[in-house]
Amino acid sequence: MVDWNLAVATATRLVRPGPEVSRDEARAVVAELRKHAKSSEGHVRSFTRMGTEDIHDTPVLVVDRAGWVRANVAGFREVLKPLLEKMKDRRGGGPGGAVLGAVGGKVTGVELGMLLSFLASRVLGQYETFAPATRDLPAGANGGGRLLLVAPNIVHVERELDVDPHDFRLWVCLHEETHRTQFSSVPWLRDHLEGEIQAFLGETDVDPMTVLERIREAAQSLAGGRSDGAEDDEGTTGGGRSFVEIVQTPAQREILARLTAVMSLLEGHADYVMDGVGPDVVPSVTEIREKFKERRQRGASRLDQALRKLLGLDAKLRQYRDGERFVRAVVDEVGMDGFNRVWTSPNTLPTKAEIAKPADWVARVHRRAD
Repeated sequence: MVDWNLAVATATRLVRPGPEVSRDEARAVVAELRKHAKSSEGHVRSFTRMGTEDIHDTPVLVVDRAGWVRANVAGFREVLKPLLEKMKDRRGGGPGGAVLGAVGGKVTGVELGMLLSFLASRVLGQYETFAPATRDLPAGANGGGRLLLVAPNIVHVERELDVDPHDFRLWVCLHEETHRTQFSSVPWLRDHLEGEIQAFLGETDVDPMTVLERIREAAQSLAGGRSDGAEDDEGTTGGGRSFVEIVQTPAQREILARLTAVMSLLEGHADYVMDGVGPDVVPSVTEIREKFKERRQRGASRLDQALRKLLGLDAKLRQYRDGERFVRAVVDEVGMDGFNRVWTSPNTLPTKAEIAKPADWVARVHRRAD
């Protein structure tokens, strides 16, 4: 269904080159990122009160853009395996199924490669939750995730923002280390997230005509929608939903609402921690935060902004903003230990509505627990 090798080849061929650095500079950046990743462990544990000295069994890998592509293709193969098997069974029963599969796999491989080439120059770091071991990228000791730091992108952004490079590298590591701490300290979180993703994929229509019909209906709906730029109740700007949103079934929208809440929590918590730890260990954290926030809001070219909208990446930016507000409000109300009740079980995770109204989560979880 997907030619994964072609996806990697396409992405690595199309991805833009990173910033110019000498061999010695590159080695120094890699060494410093590894050092900051290690030092971040203690800072994050102390601030969040999560985890212990020996809890991490996941590797920290400093990669280039091609390495990030290979890692994510391996992750996609793992997560999408059940859906692709379902599609293969459906298509294989028809006449010419093998030929259609081969041709479709090439097309999908190229499309996926183009998408990854766009993203590969934008990601600073990533905790890859579903990471199988590959030839050059090991997985965690228990088959869990791995932490990726994309060195050329970090260098590119620190130069673009004109901030202290050493402070910026540590600041990025604090955010990514928070994600590693979340998953290594909360044993059920990975399985819960995987279950939600598989439930989402399980609801996917494998009949192309059904998908096309849904796209047609969505296009007609969007054509009659608002165009004033105002946000609707879902926080979506008038003028269109992402492609991911367009092809969803009603059941998928419910699952996605839960996933959105979880991702908002995880991203907002990481932002809160990186800024909370920052003043003690990152002298220029205020300048970095202000410039980075302005960069997020400013965006890039019109084409870049259109692609972000199409792929749903603008929703990702809202997750950082809304999640950080939720975490800050809860910690202000009940302290860090009170906030950490969020990690008790899937039932204590905030809903999408509670992300917007933190007091409702506090009332539900703390009233029931007390």
